[in-house]
Parts: sequence; structure tokens; C-alpha cells
Amino acid sequence: MEDSKALTLLGFAAKAGRLSYGMDAAVKSLKSGKARLVISASDISPKSRKEAAFFADKNNTPFSALERLDIKTVSDAVGRRCGILTINDSGFADAFLKAYTRGGNANDE
Repeated sequence: MEDSKALTLLGFAAKAGRLSYGMDAAVKSLKSGKARLVISASDISPKSRKEAAFFADKNNTPFSALERLDIKTVSDAVGRRCGILTINDSGFADAFLKAYTRGGNANDE
């Protein structure tokens, strides 16, 4: 699977305690300035996606709608059910975006 590196990175970020799960926690993380990337699974409601994108934009934080990854896949990677989450670490956020958008190795320069 081409997204396995991105999912592995989400798992590492979860183990490191660098994620906020769900809309309420994501908004709190954004407002406090901790969030570095907002992620939404492909099958969340359009209303929730719009709301997450709004708060990300309002707080000048990148937003990524994962078109290839559904709630179950994201939840399995992080160990708890969620369709919206934030990565609260710039290293993990950059590596995730690189792995997801390019399908490449997060360690490639």
C-alpha cells in the first residue's frame, strides 16, 4: 500500500503523544498553537470537514483532507477511532505530508 509510510508515521506520532483526536481536541490544539497539521479522513461528513478546514485556516495551520484514507484506516493506525486529528509536532507533520503527498520515504530529501 502506497500510504503505509504515512500511516506508520501517524502511529509513531500517536505513541509519542503528538496527536489530538477528534474535532474538540483538534480545535483546542489549534487555539493553543500546538497543532502543526490538521488531518481529516476521507469519509467524515462534509460539515465536519468544512469546520476543521475553517479552524485550521483561522489559525494559519495546514489542513489535509486524506482522500485515500478512511476513518477505519486512520483509526487503526493511531489506535483509537477518529476522523479528524491534529499532529502537534512539526517534524511529524512535515514527514507525514511528505510521505502522504509523494508516497515517498519520509527520510528522503
